[in-house]
Parts: sequence; structure tokens; C-alpha cells
Amino acid sequence: MDCLFCKIISGDIPSAKVYEDDTVYAFKDINPMAPVHILIVPKTHISSVNDITAENSTVVSHIFEVAAILAKDLGISESGYRVVSNCGADAGQSVFHLHFHLLGGKQLKLEMC
Repeated sequence: MDCLFCKIISGDIPSAKVYEDDTVYAFKDINPMAPVHILIVPKTHISSVNDITAENSTVVSHIFEVAAILAKDLGISESGYRVVSNCGADAGQSVFHLHFHLLGGKQLKLEMC
């Protein structure tokens, strides 16, 4: 498979891992948009939000559980943080493997566009 995130998960491409379990892998974004910018990705390849089904949707709830754990561990749970997933090219999705951005560590802009 020619998926960047699959290669990161498999260890073929190095990353700054911050969390891993049987279901997800989380690592620091190489182009951070905030002091804390972590990508949380399922280990199973799912292309985007459009491909979430009844059969694979439990991974999404687990990702949000992991986001809460990481926010606490990284010291941003009290001040606030954002969890974002872009779906499709017009939304800014550049890697077509479902992933969620955990952003925090500063006051984030209210505007989303």
C-alpha cells in the first residue's frame, strides 16, 4: 500500500510517537499548527470520514478516548483543545487515511476557515 500513514504505523517511515495501542497510533505532526499538534490514526486503513461504517465505527470512539487521555497527559485538557478531521481535498485532507488532529497549547482562533 502506498499510504503515508500506513508506512508510519508499520515503522517504515519514522515518526515522533506519543501513543500506541492495538487500535490506534498517535504521533507529532511534522508541520504543527499549535504548540500541541498530534495526529491520531487508526491502524486499520480507512480512507476518510466518508468510509466510516457500522463495522469500523468503534475505532472513532476509541480515537476520542485517546484524544482525551493525550490532552490530559500533554497538559491541555483544562485550558482547552480542538479535535479535527478533514474529509476530502476541499476540506484540506492531504493524506487519505482517516486521522484526527489534536490541537492545543494556545488560544485557537474561533474561525475555522
